Amino acid sequence: MGRHPTLIHLPDELRSKRLVLRPYRAEDAEAHFAAVDESRDHLRPWVTWVDTFASIDDARDYCLRCAANWLLRTDLTLGIFEAESGRYLGGTGFHELDWDLRAFEIGYWIRTTGSGHGYVSEAVRLLVALAFGHLDARRLELRCDPRNEPSRRVAERVGFVLEGRLRQNSLASDGQPADTLVFALLPQEAAKLRSAWSHDTAGNR
Repeated sequence: MGRHPTLIHLPDELRSKRLVLRPYRAEDAEAHFAAVDESRDHLRPWVTWVDTFASIDDARDYCLRCAANWLLRTDLTLGIFEAESGRYLGGTGFHELDWDLRAFEIGYWIRTTGSGHGYVSEAVRLLVALAFGHLDARRLELRCDPRNEPSRRVAERVGFVLEGRLRQNSLASDGQPADTLVFALLPQEAAKLRSAWSHDTAGNR
């Protein structure tokens, strides 16, 4: 199936008790921009893209490109929404896709007013269930700066295994060399985790 990724079936959305994860739409642009705009200081130490969103048109272009990449299966970016209210909370998804190996890297961010509620851990559990339950993943990675304690705690809380630390392998947003922690899950590890918190993944549609 690695030969034709566009033929790989993906659910329209992922749901848990509190969250809906779904591909971006053009009409998400205003909510996306507002979330980024309120979170610039919160995000800037850890990501380089935050200041590329200077207007709603930048967010609109991003949402449309994410939708196109989803159709092409070249990048699987999802918005995180509160299930009850529909409020936009942040973004997540699978990046650095290797459809032949079936290996994917999870990324995520959460708006300032959504942090501290366990939303990211809940979203990552949904992605773990999708990767190993539907996409036949052989490896799932999660990478973060060692100084980014909230991101590191997500990996540990969900149950990813710390494999190592890459020293000065990237530039931080301030232009200085930064280390990267590499966490991963393999199928046998994910199976044990999913049985422990399957009640958090109410189903995909």
